[in-house]
Amino acid sequence: MRFQTKNVHFPEKMNAHEVSKTKPIYQTTAFAFQDLEDMESFYEGNKSYFYTRMGNPNTDDLAKGVADLEGAEMGVTSSSGLSAILAGVLAVAKSGDHIVATEDLYGGTYQLFSHELKEFGIEVSFVDCSNREAIEKEIKENTVLLYTESITNPLLRVEDLEGIVKIAAVHNLKTMVDNTFATPYLIRPHEVGADMVVHSATKYIGGHSDVSAGVLTGSKELMARAKNKISTLGSNLGPFDGWLGTRGLKTLSLRMERQCANAQKLADALKGLSAVKKVFYPQAAAPNGNGAIVTIELTDDQDIFAFSKKLQWIKIVPTLAGVETSISYPVGTSHRPLPKEMREKLGVTDRMIRISVGIEDAEDIIDVFQNALA
Repeated sequence: MRFQTKNVHFPEKMNAHEVSKTKPIYQTTAFAFQDLEDMESFYEGNKSYFYTRMGNPNTDDLAKGVADLEGAEMGVTSSSGLSAILAGVLAVAKSGDHIVATEDLYGGTYQLFSHELKEFGIEVSFVDCSNREAIEKEIKENTVLLYTESITNPLLRVEDLEGIVKIAAVHNLKTMVDNTFATPYLIRPHEVGADMVVHSATKYIGGHSDVSAGVLTGSKELMARAKNKISTLGSNLGPFDGWLGTRGLKTLSLRMERQCANAQKLADALKGLSAVKKVFYPQAAAPNGNGAIVTIELTDDQDIFAFSKKLQWIKIVPTLAGVETSISYPVGTSHRPLPKEMREKLGVTDRMIRISVGIEDAEDIIDVFQNALA
């Protein structure tokens, strides 16, 4: 099946007694057994479900759906994108190990890597992943993982994933790619050899700003390890959130098609405005689009706080990817955890706005921004 068809008909596991058109919500903490022998059969591999923290049909459907679209053997779900990243890291790294990560990444990931992983005894080096020599220089004997984002947040640099994978192969390292901004609609990192792909499914996978979830995909071996970490750490996804994520996933290709087209039009319209110092928007990210995020940096003479008050129906939120156009302020939200000197090095300034472009009429979106800037 082609992508758009797989997006709607991904492999949901249905039991013989299920007759409804959509999957029921298994809103249960545990599953019942006929007797003790029947319960023991779960540990023998003959039963799929035991206790929802360890697995549930609704969360499995979301994991399978994303894995199928990404072209992976298996997927696992978790309570958020960050918990999915942590599960992937702990599937390959232990105390005493070292990770090399791109420096231009989401602020929450930076906080996880620079502070929390340190508590686990895992060291992380941040590097310019557009520079192969810089990556090679940071790799040590105890390095086990290269981590990057397919389209970086918020500067929208398109990563050379094939190059990253080649470097990892030379040094026998695993790779993990945060594919949240691109989604499998645009980029599928497993196709160039990435070992693990992670999503904040809160964003485009769910797509409607009503669920917090994470999805990690990869080989059966790696995902089994990650699933065990999620279960043991108690960072599992709930059944209703899994159901919501699955429902949202089925319209991914339609939403991304419209949002990417709108984002391209908005980026083109904003490039000619005197109030805008720079427009960040990828070019040639993928054959079917360049993403649904546009980042702009205003000129020094613009009052960014006055601008934020003139956005009419466009919401100001600390997230992205809903069907409604919204903006966020990276310095005050997503990249607040980054030290000021790192933000300055990357070019994440206090004049910067990240726009998450929705499915509205493109001309209406453009009008709001042009009027606000005027």
